[in-house]
Amino acid sequence: MKSHRSPLAALACAALCSLVVACADDVSPGGGGSGGGSGGEATTGGQGVGAGTSDGGAPSGGAPSNGGGAMGGESAQGGSGGGTPCPDVTVCDAPYPDLGDARDWNHFSSEFTAQSFANHRGRDMFYNPGDTMWVMAKFAYGVFDDDIQDEEVDVYLNRGCGNDWQLVDTVLTTEDDTHPTVEGVEDTGGWVFFDATSLGLEEGRHRFLMAVGGDLTTTEVYLDIVKPGTPLVVSDVDGTLTTEENEEFSALLTGDLPQSNPDSAAVMWALSDKGYRIYYVTARPDFLGGRTREFLSAHQYPLGLVHTTLSTTGATGDAAAEYKTGELAAIAARGLVPSWAFGNTTTDAQAYEASNIQPPEHRIMFQFTDEMYGCRRIEAYSELLPEIDALDPAQCP
Repeated sequence: MKSHRSPLAALACAALCSLVVACADDVSPGGGGSGGGSGGEATTGGQGVGAGTSDGGAPSGGAPSNGGGAMGGESAQGGSGGGTPCPDVTVCDAPYPDLGDARDWNHFSSEFTAQSFANHRGRDMFYNPGDTMWVMAKFAYGVFDDDIQDEEVDVYLNRGCGNDWQLVDTVLTTEDDTHPTVEGVEDTGGWVFFDATSLGLEEGRHRFLMAVGGDLTTTEVYLDIVKPGTPLVVSDVDGTLTTEENEEFSALLTGDLPQSNPDSAAVMWALSDKGYRIYYVTARPDFLGGRTREFLSAHQYPLGLVHTTLSTTGATGDAAAEYKTGELAAIAARGLVPSWAFGNTTTDAQAYEASNIQPPEHRIMFQFTDEMYGCRRIEAYSELLPEIDALDPAQCP
């Protein structure tokens, strides 16, 4: 793909020190891969950073698209036992609806802030049927990630990833600390917390589009409504799917996207084709949520839910292990424990052990030897393809 300098490169320069910390996790060697270009972050009247579609076909069958566990106790891992074959939830590519005309801003300060590039990001979530279901997104702009407060955002629903969109509400972005913390998300201002419980969302994947009324820039949020025991795969991103642990930093400065480890997308597709949902969990700072989706889309990974940290600096070392353990504990509370886990550092191995992901040979470390937690080292993702191909289809409860 053609390289061009992204507006987020400016943000990288401003946040240089914090990004170095966020990307400097336990480094492990990586292999070569295919290149990637850079796209915009949020768009006016079109697909934004959270877009869930991609060009071209999937590396290992299926449809093209973009882009935990508790400590001890019984696991709620899905797999090939009883139940019914899991549905394909990788196709979610309905064209955007007509967003209408941009409206007046509520505040001049917001209009001024929005002269810079948009860097909105949604917070994907797993829920069980019957849960209170929140749709959450942060709306911010520019090098300093300034948020807009008390501004209108239109909320559209693509129910079940079907063909149609429905405008379900127009809401206001928050001011600092005006909304209670929800699902670990603190109100730092510029957030939308939309209670979607009354929409009657059934089991499956649902796509939300959030459009700022003042300029029609957008982001997306995915909600997966699943029963406990739904088969799941978790994967780190940096150094696990990208070719180097710190590659995102240098790629961000040039406007490129990181390269992808050979056959890593094929392995994710092979598991997705067997019925496993994919959960991409990275300790990157939250302002890189859009670029994380871009990377997954550009390299044709199967569509899955994406979580970064909620901090401006990301996490490294013990903090990264604690963050990932917490993310996996949150879904374990909903009966979701991954059957496969992919990483490349001690912090990944530590989190997967703490989250009781079993068996240990399904905790895959790419070109990294875990000497403490019994994870399995691979030199190339291609080693796994025959093994995954021989698996029975995963069964959903």
